[in-house]
Amino acid sequence: MNPQISFYLFENSTERQVESACRLCRKILNKHPQIWWHCTDSELQTELEEKLWTFDQLSFIPHGIDTPNSAVCISAELPPSKDWIVFNFNNHALELTQDFRHIIEIIENNETAKQIGREKFKLYRRLGIEPRTFKL
Repeated sequence: MNPQISFYLFENSTERQVESACRLCRKILNKHPQIWWHCTDSELQTELEEKLWTFDQLSFIPHGIDTPNSAVCISAELPPSKDWIVFNFNNHALELTQDFRHIIEIIENNETAKQIGREKFKLYRRLGIEPRTFKL
């Protein structure tokens, strides 16, 4: 069974991927208790973790780096089971798509991010998956 793959494209907004990931994560956690942020860049991992602490003054999202018992796990590794929704913060598509329920790709409004997003989109299609696109 193929996973669901969703692209969130920022066409007019200058919002950064980190900020939008936090907002989307908060929304998804109401329905799904496990989110995995796959990120191999240690500096970006730290930025993501810090943003989760500060983006919403009214609520806290349990999270941590390499803490799979948290609601949000930030890790360079892939999740241990299919139960996770995976946010992909890397510059390449996840080719082991059958291992995941849902993959989320957030594309910032700049040419570099858009080109990376196009390449990811094409690879998912080559794998036989038709991603959904949400323009923001």
